[in-house]
Amino acid sequence: MTAVLLNDYVVSNQRSIVRRKMLAFGYRGYMTIDASSTLRHVVLFAFREGATVEQIDAVVADFGTLKERIPGIVAYEWGSNVSPEGLNQGFTHCFTLTFGSEEDRNGYLLHAAHQAFVDTLGACLEKSLVIDYWAQ
Repeated sequence: MTAVLLNDYVVSNQRSIVRRKMLAFGYRGYMTIDASSTLRHVVLFAFREGATVEQIDAVVADFGTLKERIPGIVAYEWGSNVSPEGLNQGFTHCFTLTFGSEEDRNGYLLHAAHQAFVDTLGACLEKSLVIDYWAQ
């Protein structure tokens, strides 16, 4: 079975419906996918070897204040790695923010409070990893 998806995307702001025009065996129609309205922003931190407990605690506390300071953050949670697998590649802390829209996430990224927080990380952060996804 062969299907060709054409680059014909229509997004409805009311229900976040994505419609893709599809051609399959000569059939022309629309396939409708109900997209989630929950956008997750996952941030992993690996701290420098010399980072102190006080520095790490300050980063965690400061990250936690962003929910109250930046509009559009629906939920915030964090935790430190407890996996016994040993596959964390140095990442020890995970922070998850939830947004209701891409616009809210983009506003967060550009917000002065977020930018100021990011500017404080250089002293103790070794590396970070960020992944955003629409919850399924």
